[in-house]
Formats: sequence, structure tokens, C-alpha cells
Amino acid sequence: MNPVLKPLPALGRILLALIFVLAGIRKLGTIAATAATMDKHGIPNADMLVYGAIALELGAGLALMFGFLARLAALALFIYLGVLAAVFHPYWTFTGEAFGLERASFYGHLSMMGGMLFVVAFGAGPFSIDALIFGRRNSAVAE
Repeated sequence: MNPVLKPLPALGRILLALIFVLAGIRKLGTIAATAATMDKHGIPNADMLVYGAIALELGAGLALMFGFLARLAALALFIYLGVLAAVFHPYWTFTGEAFGLERASFYGHLSMMGGMLFVVAFGAGPFSIDALIFGRRNSAVAE
């Protein structure tokens, strides 16, 4: 890989993961409100599952950010994003202004899913914990 490009996968991982880390931190301070929102959208046992959402957002988000088991973290976030898009942003059920807002959120989730697939396919890159532990075979694209 061109030396000028080597930091780009790390920057991409950080930018992809930032939304999850920040959301997980925010949820820590709004557990009851988040559980109520989940319950409103039909999520069973929302008062317990909210902790799973926080753990996934913080755990997988930080793992992706630092490039530790990045492919697995990205795959978990890919699935999570698909569920979030379908459950929380079913724009096809809305009309008026809400239709546009929900559609934008839905396709925003799809675009993040695309970023996750890049990490699943190409790994964490050279500046990652994966590269330190596993070497090039699991963490970096071919030069």
C-alpha cells in the first residue's frame, strides 16, 4: 500500500465507529428513555435489551475504532444497522414530511452498512490492533 494511503483505513474506521461510540455513551445517560423508545417500536423486553444495545454500540464501536477484531465488529454492526433500519425507520409506512425524514435515516443506515462491508471484506488496515496481532493476512488490503 502506498505510504500516503496507509492511515486512511484507520481514519475510515474511526469515522464509521464514532456514531456508535457516541450513541452508546448517550444511551448510558438515557437508559429509561431509550428503553421506552424501543418499547414503542415493538421491541420485546426493551428494559433489558437496552443494555445489549449499549454493549454492542460501545463494544463493537470501540473494537472497530481501534481495529481489534474489526471484521467481526463490522459484521455485528452491519446486522445491527439492518435491524435498526427496518424496525426504527420503515419510511414506507409514513406520509408527508415524516416520510422524507425516515427515508433519509433508512438510507443513512444502508450507507453505513456499506462501510461495514468494506471493513469485513478488506480488514482493519495497517494501523490497527489486528495488524499487530495477526499481521497482514487479516488486517490489511494487499499492496
